[in-house]
Amino acid sequence: MLPRRPTALRGQLLLSTFAIALIASPAAAQDTGDGVFQMLGRIIFGTGTAKVAIDTPQAVTVKEQADLDRAQPNTAGDVLKGIPGAQATGSSARPLGQAFNIRGIGNTEQTASEARIAVSVDGAPKFFEQYRLGSFFGDFELFKRVEVLRGPASSTLYGAGAIGGAIAFTTKDAADFIPEGKTTTLRFKTGYNSNGDTKKLGVIFATKQGNAEYLGALNYSTGGEIKDGSGTVLPGTAHESTSGLLKGKWTLGQDDDQSVTLALSRTDTDLDDALVAQTGGAAAAFFGTADIHSIDDTVSLTWNNAYSANPLLDLTVQLSYTNTNVDKSNFSLGSACAPGRNQVLCDGEFGYATTTLKVENTADLSTGAWTNYLTTGVQFSSQKRSATSTVGSYLFHPEGTDRKIGLYAQGEFTYQERLTLIPGIRIDFGDVTPGAGARALGADDVSDTAISPKLAAMYKLNDSFSVFGSIARTERLPNLDERYSSEAASSLPERLISPDLKKEKADSIELGFTVQRQNLLSDGDSLQLKVTAFHNDVTNMIATTPRLAGGPAVPYFSNIASAELWGAELEAGYDSEFWFANLAYSNVRSKDGTTGLTLADTPAENVALTLGGKLPAQNVSFGWTGYYYDDITTSSATTSAPHYDTHDLFVKWSPQEGVLQGLDVNFAVENMFDKTYRNNLALDNGVGRNYKLSVAKSVSW
Repeated sequence: MLPRRPTALRGQLLLSTFAIALIASPAAAQDTGDGVFQMLGRIIFGTGTAKVAIDTPQAVTVKEQADLDRAQPNTAGDVLKGIPGAQATGSSARPLGQAFNIRGIGNTEQTASEARIAVSVDGAPKFFEQYRLGSFFGDFELFKRVEVLRGPASSTLYGAGAIGGAIAFTTKDAADFIPEGKTTTLRFKTGYNSNGDTKKLGVIFATKQGNAEYLGALNYSTGGEIKDGSGTVLPGTAHESTSGLLKGKWTLGQDDDQSVTLALSRTDTDLDDALVAQTGGAAAAFFGTADIHSIDDTVSLTWNNAYSANPLLDLTVQLSYTNTNVDKSNFSLGSACAPGRNQVLCDGEFGYATTTLKVENTADLSTGAWTNYLTTGVQFSSQKRSATSTVGSYLFHPEGTDRKIGLYAQGEFTYQERLTLIPGIRIDFGDVTPGAGARALGADDVSDTAISPKLAAMYKLNDSFSVFGSIARTERLPNLDERYSSEAASSLPERLISPDLKKEKADSIELGFTVQRQNLLSDGDSLQLKVTAFHNDVTNMIATTPRLAGGPAVPYFSNIASAELWGAELEAGYDSEFWFANLAYSNVRSKDGTTGLTLADTPAENVALTLGGKLPAQNVSFGWTGYYYDDITTSSATTSAPHYDTHDLFVKWSPQEGVLQGLDVNFAVENMFDKTYRNNLALDNGVGRNYKLSVAKSVSW
């Protein structure tokens, strides 16, 4: 069990890692490879040109297919476990009740909070915001990869306003499943979770035909209500979901330097008698229940021409469309449905449809001792927000259209493979148009501009040690919700539309260092370590305006706060032929500029430690992960919580010979001691002991 305050334990873990790094013999050269458990050695695509994670002057973590298979994720929280500085917020296990938090930015209970984190699927921007509902409804079985980029420096490529950072999902490809020398693969997968009696079925068909490859995937999942460690039911956690993916890629050109990729995915989720407040749990049970039906669609068409004969051109053009739609009906408290505050109890439909066109080119400007790349691009987007109920449109969830044009440029200049400079700038021109409901209250079109510059640098002191740093500013334009929400007077004064909002600004500084060592304890082993310290000042922060009973009417939103967030992250991994270890540490601190209190969205200090072994001859890996969270007191009792620790076990077996070749078995035990706990950013207790098993079999010809 964890001591009352686990700070000493965390200190010992961190000091041990540093000690190993400092006393070990330096390697002659870096050789990161693609070790399954060496996350800092993986290739990162979301920072510009492809780079190894440890050589990227930004805090970024990627999870690949093997990680997702081991985790067998049901929620966003399962996907983000073990990533320093990132976690889910909202519900602990409710299917549509989670959103993302990066370094203290992001909370589903705070309207429009998720606008500060840029989320994409196959490069297509995704966004959904509805009070007391989650923000991401895709099925994680559709994805093979997720990159989490932390900090405002992500704004250059992902869009102004990414104060927290960016999360990029990539769907599966046919090539991921077809072995060399084969043309077609059929893969079946089944899974089971003991807590909630969840059953999963999936099938993938992948084939290569000449210069084309095609993939079709279909998944089904159903489960009952989940219990916490005390055996108490977490209400509203039952679900039924179907998802599908169709993807084709065609290689073109005399030198095979062109490609066209079309991807279509859909996740359809039905929840009967679910909690209206998906993120609120017992804290918001007064909303009652309703039937919730969500459909999440993503379509992207991407053309790439590498222009193999011209180093100045590597052009990508992408047209994408995303649409997330949520229907609520059969409210248990539907008899109270009425215009005004009680409109939340009326049957309604909510949607976000976003069309995006992005044109991007990367030019190779290398000369002499310099390796230089310049990425330039333009992005056009139009997002339509719809919301209507049986008694009309929602004033507190206004309809409208948000259009943006973004121009950006990012350079990557490397001198003699030692000094890397990454300057970047992005300018977004925004134009928001209110729907009829808000326009009737005096709302009008608003145009504004956001500018986001940055400079990042990394210097390799030798083959083992590097230092890096960055300075970045991003500006976030107020969105539809913040500009046009209103609310009639009740026991509190009326809330008016907020046409005079100023854009948020965030200034961030990061400093860090990396360590890479090889041949420490055995030939071919490696240790990689990355430490990042950050400081983020947010001004003109947008929040709901306080109201006093009997006071005057106020704007719904105001620039009433500033915030300061700072902290440190550590990510380390050791990998050898027979055993491995990973360490992730995150400590986020914050201060409300007005009250001096800790911001409500601040996560507790935490450590995730994994120790495991490998049996190469049998292609078996196994391990233990311990998660340690400190106690935290924020400005809100809702997001304050005591310390806790949980422990997981996992085993993976993938035989490579004989009749069992193509079989993948993943077994895990989560919260093995059945502990009752609550993460401070969740409004429900965590999931009790849960046995997870997935079995997949591939047949290729």
